Order: sequence, then structure tokens, then C-alpha cells
Amino acid sequence: MNGNAPDWCLPWFVPLQAQGKPVWQRAQVLSAAQALQQANPGAKPRFVPQDDLPDGSAYETHVFQTGRVPTRDNPHDLFNGLVWLGYPQAKARVNELQAAQIVRDGVQPVRGPVRDALTLLDENGALLLAPQPLYQALCARQWRTLFVDLRALWQQAQLLIFGHALLEKLRNPRKDLTAHVYLPRQPMPDTGAGAPALDSWLARDLTPEHLATKPFTPLPVLGVPGWWPESENFSFYDDSQVFRPRRTP
Repeated sequence: MNGNAPDWCLPWFVPLQAQGKPVWQRAQVLSAAQALQQANPGAKPRFVPQDDLPDGSAYETHVFQTGRVPTRDNPHDLFNGLVWLGYPQAKARVNELQAAQIVRDGVQPVRGPVRDALTLLDENGALLLAPQPLYQALCARQWRTLFVDLRALWQQAQLLIFGHALLEKLRNPRKDLTAHVYLPRQPMPDTGAGAPALDSWLARDLTPEHLATKPFTPLPVLGVPGWWPESENFSFYDDSQVFRPRRTP
């Protein structure tokens, strides 16, 4: 597989490191599907080559009906597989809801609001486990409050990247890379709950009604304290092209 390997010590890749590093190494000599399947023997889903997807079939429907994830030999699909390994219940719920939307509406040139939101979560979403003051500043896009005034509170917070397209982009970090943080219906687990508890919680929290409200707020990820050396200089946050204020009506 072509593509530079991630630096697994970077903060956004650390949660994936235990499985991601050996899978990436195996994918240099095996197909991405084989490398992922070796990390997931006997469990769902099964990772299979891209040609498992029949011509004319919707990817999401195929995955839902067969439990098989067609996987190309590229970093984008490998990261998708790693998120499946880390969040199997949440990814299955996303796929279930996507397939249900396709059954209801068919494959349309323009997705409806629920499928739009599912795609945003799947490609670019993130989960923020944090004290309420951080959430309030984030939703208000009060960037100096969020990242400077409340900086000490980030020691009690954890940002987890769920979107596989964003993970792919973060192999080459840029200041303007922005996650869409999911705003949940129910209280989130605390930071010490562990990945299985978070996975189960997210799968339960995703409903069509909630997703139709587009429950996301943007977060430039390199602004997270401790994620990027340049953010130690607080002038980093003065860039209004990245840290944009909330639009007024």
C-alpha cells in the first residue's frame, strides 16, 4: 500500500496505535483487507477486497446486508477499517442508519439531512469528552476562552477522532484541519470509561431524529492544547481564517 505511515505518537493517532501500527505494517506486504482481517479474526465485520462490492450496489447497503466491508488498498480505507476495529458498535449503527435511509429514499444525487449527518460523522466526526465549560465555549466558538482562558480544563478532556477521512488528512497536519464534534443527546461517559463503553454509548445515542438536527460544531483540531507546538504561543489563535467567530443572524 502506498502512502507515508502515520506518526503513531501524535495525539490524534495515539488511541489507534495499539491496533493501527501493526495493521499498517502488515498492509505493506498484504492487502489492506487482509491486514485488517488479521486484527479482527472471527468477528464482524469482515474486511474484504473492493471487488466484493457488486457493480451497481450501494456500498452502505452491501455492508449492512452482508457484514462485509469492501476495502481498497489505500490509507483512506485502512483508517476506515481501524475505526471499525475501535468502535464496532457505533460504526455498525452508522451503517444501519445509512442503509435504512437508502431503503427509504433510494440513492439520490443529494442526500437527505440524516444521511448527510451520518456521512459527516463517519468522515469528519470527533467525540469530545470534556467539562461543561469547554462545551459551552466550543459551541459559542469563543476560541480564546476555549483554548486560553480555560486551558487548564483540557487536562480533564479528551478529543477522539472518529472520522476516517480526517484521520487520513492528519497524516500531514495543517492548521485549518477541522473536526465536526458530535453534540450528543445523552451525557457522555467520563474520560476513564474506556473505548468499549464509549462505543456502546455512541451506538445508543445515534437516532435519525437527533441526526436530522445536524448536531455538530466545528473544532480546529490543532488548537487543542498539547496537540501542536505552535499553539503554545497564544497568537496562534488570532488567525480568523481558521478560528472563525460564530456568524450573527
